[in-house]
Amino acid sequence: MIHAGVDVKRIGIVGGTGYTGVELLRMLAQHPEADVVCLTSRSEDGSAVKELYPWLDHYSSLAFEAPNLERLAACDLVLYATPNKIAMTEAGDLLAADTKVIDLAADFRFKDQALWEQTYGGPHAAPHLLAEAVYGLPEVHRAAISQARLVGNPGCYPTASTLAVLPLVEAGALDLNTLILDGKSGASGAGRSARTDLIVAEASDNFHAYAANGHRHGPEIAHQLTQISGASATVTFVPHLLPMIRGIEITAYASTSLSLAEARSLYEARFADEPLVSVIPAGAHPETRWVRASNRCMIGLYQQRPGQLIISSVIDNLVKGAAGQAIQNMNLMLGLPEMMGIPAHPVSP
Repeated sequence: MIHAGVDVKRIGIVGGTGYTGVELLRMLAQHPEADVVCLTSRSEDGSAVKELYPWLDHYSSLAFEAPNLERLAACDLVLYATPNKIAMTEAGDLLAADTKVIDLAADFRFKDQALWEQTYGGPHAAPHLLAEAVYGLPEVHRAAISQARLVGNPGCYPTASTLAVLPLVEAGALDLNTLILDGKSGASGAGRSARTDLIVAEASDNFHAYAANGHRHGPEIAHQLTQISGASATVTFVPHLLPMIRGIEITAYASTSLSLAEARSLYEARFADEPLVSVIPAGAHPETRWVRASNRCMIGLYQQRPGQLIISSVIDNLVKGAAGQAIQNMNLMLGLPEMMGIPAHPVSP
């Protein structure tokens, strides 16, 4: 799309057919200073966006094309909405061409190469870029993101989890060895590929834990909390599949000496200037529908006994947990207003 009289940034998207890619297209269609000029998909090469996704007919002339590094290198910034282990093979070439990169997968979320290889199965194809890459959680790394060439967009569960305990970690008021995170996600968090356990007859009217013996987002959360605190952190993280399409809720059980009133004051002060994170009124419980299709995180605080705080954190896994946060990072990296083009308000019902 053309924006007259504006110095529009040229954006590329690698992998535009998954749920995250479609969300990127939806949000960038209304971004006043960014145009998607290159959209890749091997499976849909030559297909027009408006034919594959009629509700995105704003893109009247944009079509999917086969991946081409020369075309991508002509962009100001490229977003990788691809599986793990794709961006790390191409990011170096794009950076050399002065094109900035955001990876929405896990290739650049870890500073520790050995930990990444243990979590995702090595070897890492671009270990020399891990030190440069910035973890794309603006509420923690805003200044670094604004100067970054390469950003690893956080996972959806880690986003909700890190924000849930961030004030406690920064204040040194959390026992980093006893944190328990109980996560619940809608089915879109597993992606768009066909899977038996995600068809309607299997997922509807059903609820279960998965990867209880260890999920890849557990090490990511622990690594990020270690980076923030400067002390080694371990977490017990168990995800669950909810019979709904989108949304994540994290219930965190945190050991702390703070009273509920002290914790509330700490959280309200920490997030007072964060436009996308809200601490809800005392006694209320955040619901996933409160953040649906928005880039918001909403947090509730509770206490049943001294020494432990219960925190509930909700986000939309496809927006703040993926595409919306990526655009937030894109704005920072390109010197645009951080909130530009970002859906800050949910849809209801």
